[in-house]
Amino acid sequence: MLRQQINDDVKTAMKAKDEALSGLRLITAAIKDKDIAARPGNMNGISDAEIIDMLQKMVRQRQESIEMYTKGNRPELAAKEQGEIDVINRYLPKQLSEADTQAAIAAIVAETGASSIKDMGKVMGLLKERFAGQLDFGKVGGLVKAKLG
Repeated sequence: MLRQQINDDVKTAMKAKDEALSGLRLITAAIKDKDIAARPGNMNGISDAEIIDMLQKMVRQRQESIEMYTKGNRPELAAKEQGEIDVINRYLPKQLSEADTQAAIAAIVAETGASSIKDMGKVMGLLKERFAGQLDFGKVGGLVKAKLG
């Protein structure tokens, strides 16, 4: 479903000569690469969940690039990367707010009875299961550790 939406948007952008076309082409190229890598066991291509995971990684890579371009005094390249992030974000689920993230962590900690850092794996596992695509797990890990520690 997500794959079809992206392909339709590529066609629309091509017809409209939209500047988002380059970002859309990056996404489709990355999906094709993942499909090829998955071929030995999966002839249908990667799932929507895997596409979302891939898109999140693409956003993180571009955020790191923006940081480096900003430090290197290259605002034009940072702006290009930000434009690509904006295109990618169209296809990602809405991220939970800080308050919602804290509430989700508290609920899962209470549900699992987690009381120490040793229980972090259980908490993170449930968070990933229930909120995949909606949380930045790089940041969430620190929040869970603070809650349990």
